[in-house]
Amino acid sequence: MRARTALVPAVGVVLGSGLGGLADELSDGVAVPFAELPGWPAAGAPGHAGRLLLGHLDQVPVVMLQGRLHLYEGHDPGLVVQPALLMGRLGARTIVLTNAAGGVNPAFGPGTLMVIADHLNLTGRSPLLGANADKIGPRFPDLTAVWAPDLRRALHEAGQAEGVELAEGVYAGLLGPSYETPAEVRMLRTLGADAVGMSTVLEAIAARWAGLAVCGVSLITNAGAGYTGKPLSHEEVLASGAEAGPRLGHVIRRFVRDRT
Repeated sequence: MRARTALVPAVGVVLGSGLGGLADELSDGVAVPFAELPGWPAAGAPGHAGRLLLGHLDQVPVVMLQGRLHLYEGHDPGLVVQPALLMGRLGARTIVLTNAAGGVNPAFGPGTLMVIADHLNLTGRSPLLGANADKIGPRFPDLTAVWAPDLRRALHEAGQAEGVELAEGVYAGLLGPSYETPAEVRMLRTLGADAVGMSTVLEAIAARWAGLAVCGVSLITNAGAGYTGKPLSHEEVLASGAEAGPRLGHVIRRFVRDRT
């Protein structure tokens, strides 16, 4: 990346399924497909362009991931979190993680934007397995405040300033790639989850381990299995992203401006 641009980002943003449109608003941007970065595969998930971008968002230097890598594609946890760690290596100290998620809380209907207050890592995986890289972070990182309270407040303030309503709740990360059963959705609700998806939690763990400040927003694209009696589909996820993506884009732009 340094061979292509000397830009030092202040903020890193990971754009999830159907939410990649914000990347098109970068100015002076340099875009690199995942497959052109050593050791990275091309993005395999539908709705993920699979590009790393450096540029300016409202004159603020940022790095963006248009799409991400997932465990369910068969990737090692260490590879899944490399993009988040690279953002930190490039200079970003704040990371914003976004995703498309299913609604576990019945009060969060499709189109809800949920600030992530905490997470449940139910993937059965960790990016910190094996020998610890002491130069990056400590052996046993504290995750008490992995979703930084001050950044969560800043997201809510950005939403208020933009006239965009934001909920707040707990995100459960599962391995996938199948959607959950109705029984699993009831289990997740019992465990305290408000939304469920197949990404994000490993990135948050790795970023916090590396000393980065983390916040995030889930776009609720559909009610969880069993709530409506209708089958779930990825097309529904992408359609909801197309509708709500601009609202989330306004919030992130305001957040980035106000944090720098």
